[in-house]
Amino acid sequence: MGLGCWQLGADWGDVSEADALGVLHAAVDAGVTFLDTADVYGDGRSERLVGRILAEREGLTAATKIGRRADPHVPEAFTLEALRGWTDRSRTNLGVDTLDLVQLHCPPTPVFADDRVFDALDTLVAEGRVAAYGVSVETCDEALRALARPGVASVQIILNVFRRKPLEKVLPAAAAAGVGIIARVPLASGLLSGKYDETTHFAADDHRSYNRHGEAFDVGETFSGVPFDVGVAAAREVAELTPVGATTAQLALRWIVDQPGVSTVIPGARNAEQAKANAAVADLAPLGDDVLNRLGDVYDRDIREHVHDRW
Repeated sequence: MGLGCWQLGADWGDVSEADALGVLHAAVDAGVTFLDTADVYGDGRSERLVGRILAEREGLTAATKIGRRADPHVPEAFTLEALRGWTDRSRTNLGVDTLDLVQLHCPPTPVFADDRVFDALDTLVAEGRVAAYGVSVETCDEALRALARPGVASVQIILNVFRRKPLEKVLPAAAAAGVGIIARVPLASGLLSGKYDETTHFAADDHRSYNRHGEAFDVGETFSGVPFDVGVAAAREVAELTPVGATTAQLALRWIVDQPGVSTVIPGARNAEQAKANAAVADLAPLGDDVLNRLGDVYDRDIREHVHDRW
């Protein structure tokens, strides 16, 4: 279990600095060692907060993402000079000489075919700015293109009970290539916590309000691209399968942990209690075949038509 740090920067409503640091310390105390952030989360706020815990705690791996600062966000923006500038900014924010893992942050699709971009990333490794690099993708096709690149160490992709397509080709291909899989949006923006209903509202500065239909970025990042009312109804069925002593969120996270080829799962947390509960998933028993089959039925009946052929 890792920790996703988007919400510590912005776009999920207000999270105070004290709460953000509390989340980070609670996660690490519970055994989390992998922290995922990005240079655009709160314009560097998330990176700087992660940097503070890197300075205080040992044995942590920090992954960040770059590329969304490009304006305009076009393939031509991904030059060696730009990549150097973005990584240097992240090194300063995180307080490190070498970034453990830097990921292209859902770049324009043509970037995956551009040898110059990946040559530039190899240069950053050779210069000692970066220890390893990967990509964060929107689609399975992009993931497969990234996996064909010999220098790619990891692929970050949306994978959850409501987004199952990566199981078909991406995870087997990653395992065969020895490439790590970082599963993001594991709770479908909270839908799979089972806590929302049709009347739930979110703050204006929360992407679950302003990006519900893809107004700001790929709609797949918000509720995994599932229409909210459809997701709420399906999540009720998922909740009915929750094991005794666990939460629905833990059920959903355990489903991802159980998938062969997954290296880490990066749920976010808004407070220390959520961080502890997420980390505890590592100690839960694997899900039984009956639960797995019924989760598959929910997907096939209610969710597949909305997402499977889109991403």
